[in-house]
Amino acid sequence: MDTQNTPVHLKLWHREFWMLALANLLLMMSVYALLPTLPFYLLGRGLDGMQTGLVMGIYGAGLFALGGFCSYYVQRYRRNHVCQYAILGLALCMGLAYYVEFVLGVEMEFRLLLLVRFATGASLGLAAMVLGSTLAIDICESFQRTAANHIMAWFGRLALAVGPLAALFVYGSWGYRYIPVLSGLLALASFALITTVRFPFKAPSEKMPLFSLDRFFLPQGLPLFANLVLIMMVVGVLLAQLHSTTYYVMLLAGLATAVLAERFVFADAELKSEVLTGLIVLAAAVLMEFTHQERALEYMQPAMIGFAFGIIGSRFLLFYLKLAKHCQRGTSQSSFFLAWELGISMGFFLKFGFLSASQDLVSYVCLGLLAVSLVLYNFFIHPWYMKHRNR
Repeated sequence: MDTQNTPVHLKLWHREFWMLALANLLLMMSVYALLPTLPFYLLGRGLDGMQTGLVMGIYGAGLFALGGFCSYYVQRYRRNHVCQYAILGLALCMGLAYYVEFVLGVEMEFRLLLLVRFATGASLGLAAMVLGSTLAIDICESFQRTAANHIMAWFGRLALAVGPLAALFVYGSWGYRYIPVLSGLLALASFALITTVRFPFKAPSEKMPLFSLDRFFLPQGLPLFANLVLIMMVVGVLLAQLHSTTYYVMLLAGLATAVLAERFVFADAELKSEVLTGLIVLAAAVLMEFTHQERALEYMQPAMIGFAFGIIGSRFLLFYLKLAKHCQRGTSQSSFFLAWELGISMGFFLKFGFLSASQDLVSYVCLGLLAVSLVLYNFFIHPWYMKHRNR
């Protein structure tokens, strides 16, 4: 039923699925580890706000670079190898950054920084799309696949708290120079986990086009895509500020609360309740900025943010899956992932490129984006979805 959430209590799953879920967690941690550290390192190196914003934001553009070739790659080559080579590309980007900056002792020029970040996005985009929309589906029975998509996405969300936590621990102990090392090691650990999983052989399709939207982008989901990008831009702007380990611990607590709420509070609630509740809670977290109460901003605000984007993400993913036609499950999963990551990267670009001068301006812009998102969702996106869903 559409009013119920994905049955995460299904009796899955063999060891291979959880290996892939953990691999997804480590993969996303490898890029999220850079969020609380890289922009401030770049500012300390002398880059201005716009340059720092561009370096953080171009990652979002890179996510789309190889997506159109994803279907061809997984049909032409072993799909697990495609994912693993993409992960190696990500690790190589981290290794290059470490080697140039801290072995050679040369500050990477702005254009090279842009290139490395774009390549990081391209590698991560291909790896995550193959891992989430193909490998995880291949090892599950058909009746388990919605739950598998749901759990894989939750592991990716948890990485948004756990990755920065690991990075801040490393940063506090050894400084920024070991952050690229941490990211590279996390990517290699993800690579290693995927090697432990055996995948069924599938014969390649004949006359497969080199470029296609299959497993990449769902055109009929464009309204959902735009709405989710706007929401995640707010999350990106809020996370782009300087935060402590306590902040990310509470973000993780908020995500854990979202898991429980999804299971017990929203299980039989009205279909649009999760998104509307999440938007209201996220707006309340932004309004908390005006109180200037440090403890509230350190403890309550991140918990509210984690709860909000946790329940919003779950519902939007399910909308995507139910909007897709037959054999478009992987494509819908990839579209959701792209909207999620693009929104966060655009939020970082917006914060460092345009909103660095005033904290009040940050809050007003976030509230404006949330107001647009709420009106768009409640009066346009949800009615449109109810009309166009396929199941």
